[in-house]
Amino acid sequence: MRAVLTGFAGIWLVTLAGYLAGRFGVLGQDATALLARLVFYLAAPALLFSTLATSSLDKVFTPALAVFVLSTVVVAALYVALTIRRHPASEVTIGALCASYVNAGNLGLPIAAYVLGDASLVVPVLLFQLLIATPTGLAVLDVTAAGNRPKALRLLSAPLRNPISVACLCGLVVAAVGWHPPAEVLRPFELVGGAAVPLALIALGLALRGSRPLAAGPEAGQRYLAVALKVAVQPAVAWAIGHFAFRLDGHALLAAVVLSALPSAQNLFVYATRYDRATALARDAIVLSTLAAVPALVIIAALLT
Repeated sequence: MRAVLTGFAGIWLVTLAGYLAGRFGVLGQDATALLARLVFYLAAPALLFSTLATSSLDKVFTPALAVFVLSTVVVAALYVALTIRRHPASEVTIGALCASYVNAGNLGLPIAAYVLGDASLVVPVLLFQLLIATPTGLAVLDVTAAGNRPKALRLLSAPLRNPISVACLCGLVVAAVGWHPPAEVLRPFELVGGAAVPLALIALGLALRGSRPLAAGPEAGQRYLAVALKVAVQPAVAWAIGHFAFRLDGHALLAAVVLSALPSAQNLFVYATRYDRATALARDAIVLSTLAAVPALVIIAALLT
């Protein structure tokens, strides 16, 4: 319980700092977009490269990862099926990510370490999201946000024109060939990458000024659907798949369900801001899922331990 609350407290306090900065105007009117671009083009790629370049890929493919991946696909597909006829494809993409893309970094790591007892359990989830979910989501946004039908070459090259996808690919290549970059090489990436999470949270806090996450509006249905799928449906799907399809039990099943119940990642707001699509939906879904995930994780831990 303490680890869960500690992990969430860090997120809330940094986000609060961003909100106060926006409330008193100390960073200027364009601070949200500027910080989002800084994270998207510099900090996040540096973090992802240094993370992947130093990862061990031989412990990635586990039953718990299969459960997580399947629950992610099921929930994302469910969101798309329920919204695609009423909303633009780019907004549906952001909403599907909010419903299925978990905060595996600054929440998943401490929760895996102190609740599940093994921080390495979250590494396969991080790798799946960095190598598959993120490039796929951004490639779809590259296509749908353009507003026209792209040429085949542009569609195929979309991941290579995205700094986050390129960073993931480079980090994977380094890890796959077995090269261990010296500390002098990794240090600049770690310094810049260390700013990714706090800057993303500050940008989120800046955007909260004047926001009303519970207000009625055209995005209210999408917002509540994304939050419900993320906090309640995805862990339930993970439990069903793990229990009935993979015959998991005990700690292995707990790990799969807990990781699936993590809230939406703050990086999604950065992506929405970068493409100028559904920013309010991303912002509100992140805030509400982060709040709702606390009791959800406590209930899951009580039921499965």
